[in-house]
Amino acid sequence: MNNRHPTDTPLERDIAIHIFTASSALVGVCLTVISIVRSFTETHKIQTMVDDVLAVNALIFLCACLLSYCALRTRSSRRMHRVESAADTAFLVGLGGMVMACGMIVWAVTS
Repeated sequence: MNNRHPTDTPLERDIAIHIFTASSALVGVCLTVISIVRSFTETHKIQTMVDDVLAVNALIFLCACLLSYCALRTRSSRRMHRVESAADTAFLVGLGGMVMACGMIVWAVTS
């Protein structure tokens, strides 16, 4: 029994699968880095800002994970493309936030 839709290509499903796995892993990374930053740095304003950015990133990656899961589960290819696009956007926003958090950590450590 073939569950593929006629308009689906393997690449379209692969993108949703990759977003799903990467974003779920990055939720854990964000939470781990929050605990590492809390245990290895002194309490400064930058620490709480980094914690906030990483907590928001964890939520953004969770949204990307849920959206990509919905894209994988939907039967309509049109809906799949829209939900997958939203998951892709959320994932890229989360990556941008991770870069910002890393920059804040480096700036705090070097100054």
